[in-house]
Amino acid sequence: MLNRIDSKFQELRAAGRTGFIVYITSGDPTPDQTVRLALAMESVGVDILELGIPFSDPLADGATIQAAAGRAITGGTNVAAVLEMIRQIRSASQIPIVLFTYLNPIYIYGYERFLRDAVAAGADGLLVLDLPPEEIVKNSEFVDSKGLLPIRLIAPTTPPDRMEQIARSAEGFIYYVSREGVTGEQTSLSQSISSQVAEIRKHTTLPIAVGFGISTPDHVREVAPQADAVVVGSAIVRKIAEAGDTPDLAARISTFVRPLVDAGKNSANG
Repeated sequence: MLNRIDSKFQELRAAGRTGFIVYITSGDPTPDQTVRLALAMESVGVDILELGIPFSDPLADGATIQAAAGRAITGGTNVAAVLEMIRQIRSASQIPIVLFTYLNPIYIYGYERFLRDAVAAGADGLLVLDLPPEEIVKNSEFVDSKGLLPIRLIAPTTPPDRMEQIARSAEGFIYYVSREGVTGEQTSLSQSISSQVAEIRKHTTLPIAVGFGISTPDHVREVAPQADAVVVGSAIVRKIAEAGDTPDLAARISTFVRPLVDAGKNSANG
């Protein structure tokens, strides 16, 4: 049976469409709202959901996601709580789910136990921001993902030989970080996205998702023809923070996300 991520990208490729990926921080503003948000994202056409496991020292994230992680941790969200959210989402949805995390929370939980429990809960992929390829090969527990596809990051500063090394250990898709620095909304996009994506394609046949700094429908329209999927995170997390724990949160976020999804769907895939 195909992993849900692989199945989704097959579906997107057959339709000639660029995928749309949303990131939200698990537990912000509450676990119940995270489940409602996940289901709402699917209903407006989001293809893949990235669920962030909140961590106290998220070095790759800007102020917006750092604040969301802090709120979630204060509210009691930990790895076990995130897995329970996935179980609840799975009771009503088959949207592909990627867990977006740092190494520390899952090491504390127990890496092999985490892989087993995450797959059992219904997660499909794992993106660990601070796990370089050198560490993967030196630690046997990283080698067998037990069905949780290892998603890898490539940055604008990654040289071609390292791209190849990273791509060899990746499954599902490659996440291209479209600019240097931390996550966060930007007024303009990097001009090197097209050339960098083309370089990555020389080293892998995996789909390439482009994220970091994408926050408006115009951004999505600009990136979509160059990528297999577009990722939006901080702009949505900011809207969640502004709305707070209100009964209409999911509806308000859906209203914000729908034009982003439509911008991607109306752009030709390259």
